Amino acid sequence: MPGDPDLQTRGRLVRSLGALREMLPGSFVERKRACGRPNCHCADGKSLHAQYQISALVEGKPKVFHVPPRMVEQVRQQVAMRRRFDAAAAAICGINLKRFLKQKENP
Repeated sequence: MPGDPDLQTRGRLVRSLGALREMLPGSFVERKRACGRPNCHCADGKSLHAQYQISALVEGKPKVFHVPPRMVEQVRQQVAMRRRFDAAAAAICGINLKRFLKQKENP
């Protein structure tokens, strides 16, 4: 069925998955904190330091990893890729289920 819109959508989604090969699992977190030095600008509690982390499950356990400031934008994009992957996978599965149910009813 070359004109089947579901097949076209599924094909487009599958082809787009290759672009997501650098995805990272988990959540990107930005925290603000004081460093503890009494003479630092953060000592007043208002001008806090930014700390970046990625939180992910590793072997079924939650782990938090520091993200260096130079990698912040890259890691944000890689975590966002995972969300796009999950959405594409859900759409592909939905199309496949719809096609399966249709085939099952029309042997």
